[in-house]
Formats: sequence, structure tokens, C-alpha cells
Amino acid sequence: MINYNNLSQRLIDAEYAVRGKIVTRAQELEKQGKKITYCNIGNPHTFAQKPMSYVREVLSLIEYPNLLTQDLGSLFHSDSIDHAKYILKQMPEGVGAYSASAGVEFVRKAVAEFIAKRDNIPVNHDRIILTEGASRAAQLVIAAIIKNQNDGILLPIPQYPMYSASLTLAGGLSIGYYLDEENHWQLNEDILRESYSLARLNKLNPVAITVINPGNPTGAVLSYENIKMIINFARKHNLSILADEVYQENIYSKNSKFYSFAKVMHDMQVDDVSLFSFHSMSKGFFGECGHRSGYLEVRNVPDDVFAQLVKFQSINLCANVLGQMATYMMVTPPQEGDASYGLYIQERTAILDDLREKSIIIGNELNNIDGISVNMPEGAMYAFVKIALPANKVNTSLGSKADVKYCMELLEKTGLCVVPGSGFGQLPNTLHFRTTFLPPREQIIEMVKKLSAFHQEYIAAL
Repeated sequence: MINYNNLSQRLIDAEYAVRGKIVTRAQELEKQGKKITYCNIGNPHTFAQKPMSYVREVLSLIEYPNLLTQDLGSLFHSDSIDHAKYILKQMPEGVGAYSASAGVEFVRKAVAEFIAKRDNIPVNHDRIILTEGASRAAQLVIAAIIKNQNDGILLPIPQYPMYSASLTLAGGLSIGYYLDEENHWQLNEDILRESYSLARLNKLNPVAITVINPGNPTGAVLSYENIKMIINFARKHNLSILADEVYQENIYSKNSKFYSFAKVMHDMQVDDVSLFSFHSMSKGFFGECGHRSGYLEVRNVPDDVFAQLVKFQSINLCANVLGQMATYMMVTPPQEGDASYGLYIQERTAILDDLREKSIIIGNELNNIDGISVNMPEGAMYAFVKIALPANKVNTSLGSKADVKYCMELLEKTGLCVVPGSGFGQLPNTLHFRTTFLPPREQIIEMVKKLSAFHQEYIAAL
């Protein structure tokens, strides 16, 4: 019988703090009857965010085509019915059969048209792979480009821990670069250069750089100039770029705008830097985490390299086909004049306006708590909150995992489940936690009150 000692050491070494021991304890407390507010993960539908009607109408019809033979009356919008019929005409075998490994072709073409329209750039649908969420897309690329045990990828600190965990599983190394908290979490070229040089000094081989824009866990939105700097840096050091752009619709600040790496790279006329871009329906205003739908777009790679990526995807046969159709819904929204257009715009606006309002509330209110500070979230659905604790107490009574102890006690006392900053990485001698701002507005306000009272009591008890 297998035991723990027989497991892969890479699996044992991989860590994913978003669902770590704080969450495990939260689940235990919940079973004991304690009310828990799960702010540890970006999972919008758990906080009563309603699915987009258009998406669920079309998916319902293609999942059970017999409905199309019935008088649907007022149950479905006419354009949803038309979309479902179009999909089933393109794939008469339905959603229960395997698709091509790279994904259904008409969906890949729709994704290409979506990117082309978004960025006003040429897009090749034969460089798109449909995946089960952006996480799967990133894991595919990481596994493909890590060749030797000293190969590594530059990862932001703080970072989304799926990247470091996937690197560990692939046998690669994480090469951290600190984001500039004092400059709204933008990337700093001097810090990038220092991280790269230190890696080379330690005989490591950096092969790529990962950038998350808008940021997770920071909520930052990168400027056009910052993206240009990153592309030039990658070009200088022969690095591929992994661009995590799953929060591109989640922009809240009037002073911020999303620019894709593909768009900026095209503007710069750079064709000698390999780019792997990820998007997903799990985030944005859709929040369809459970459908595991997403895509990978690849630029500036030879045909034989892309063929190997498709082969890697084919080992799992194909992405979930219903998820592929959900991706199609994401990139082909109702247009003006369609029966469902008005409702679609109404639902989208309500979701994004609500998130914008809550980002402002959490930014303003947290900064009013003595000993707590945060950069105002400009995008995504997270805040990376800085905690100030007495330095002498941290060094003596709390130790190296002071943020873990803080978050565990916060959970025990208030029921608020957040993720310690050490799970994402943080500048030495600083302490943080990540929280979402997905709960309803009233719950966010109550959450901040609980946090304020807890923090003052926690400091006093040290």
C-alpha cells in the first residue's frame, strides 16, 4: 500500500496557500456552526453573484437540444436560441463527444476575432488553444518550457501561488522579483535586473517572466509604459513572457486602462519575444469558475514548438467541451439589436459597478484603520493589505510566520477567512494578507468593522 514517503517529492513541496491550512481550519469551524466569510479565493458565484442569463440560456439549450423542439415561449431569448442552433450546427455530435485537442475550430476563430477587435491587431486562430481555465493554460506552458533542473521563471512577489506550485511540479525554479508597493505595485526595471543577475550568479537559467495584469493579489493595473519596459527587458535577456490577463474586464479606476501584452508588443513591432497570453471566464463579470473555461494565445513561436504544445494538450484529449462553449459565450456577447442585449448590458453593468463600489469601500475603510494600509485596488477582485505590528513583538513572540498567526486568530475570532501574505510572497520585514472584495456591500462594511476591532485588540494583547 502506498504511503506518504512513496509520494513524489515535487508534489509534497508544492504549496497553494489560497486553499491552505487557514481554509482547512475555516471549514472545520463552519462544521461546528461558526459563520465564515470566505475571502480567500476569487469565486464570485459563492457570494450570490448571479450567472449571466445569456450564458446559461445558451449552455442549457446545447446541453439538452431537445428543448429546441419545444415551444420555449418566454423562457429563452430569441438570440440565445439562434446561438444554440448555430453551435449545434457546427458540432452536430453535441457537447458529449471529444473535440480536437486544441479545441473546437469555430470557437478558436471566435476567440481570435475577440482579440483582434479588442486590440485592433492581427490574430491567427491556429495559435489558440482552448483550455480548462487559465490555470491549465499556464501549467501547459510551464511544463513545456522547463527543460533542466536549473531552469527557472521570473515570478512576481507577491504572486498567485499556482505559478510557483506548477513550477515545483514541473521541476523548475521560482525566481522572484518584487513588485513596487510604493508605486502601486508596478514592475521596477532595477528590481527586475537585480533578480535576473542574482539568478545568473547562482547558476540558474531564467527562461521566462510571468506577469499578472491586472494583478493578483495586488489589484494593480499596469501602465502601457510599464508593459513596454517588461517587453524590452524580456527581449534583452531572451525571456519568453507569460501574460496572465484573466482580470482584463475588472478595471475600476478611471485613471487605469487594460493593455494586453499582445497589443503593446504589436505596437512595438517586436516579433522575437515569445508571448503566451491567458484569459478565462472564471473572472471578469462572468465569474464562471466552475465551468473551467479559458484559452491560451501564442505568439512568436515556430510551428514545431506550437505543435508540441498541442501534443501536450492532446495527452488530456481536449478541454471540457461545455467549457469551450462557455468560452465561446465570453467572446461572442449579444450585440445591439439582439433580444438579450439589454439584459446582458444591465447584468454586466450591475456586476462591475458593484465591484467598483466595493473596491473603493475596502480601499478607503482599510486605510482608516490605524496599523493597516492598502493600495487602492484598481482592478481584479483583491486587495493586498499591509499589517503593521510592533517589530519587537514580531521578532520575539510571533516568529517568522507572524502573518499566518494573525490570519488564523482573525479567523478564530471573527470568522473572516483571508490568506497570509507569506502564501504569495512579500518583501522581508513586511506583513500582509490578501482579501477579496466579493461579498455583498453590507457584508464588506461589516467585515471591515470586525477587522478594525480585531486589529486593535490583537495589538493590545501582544
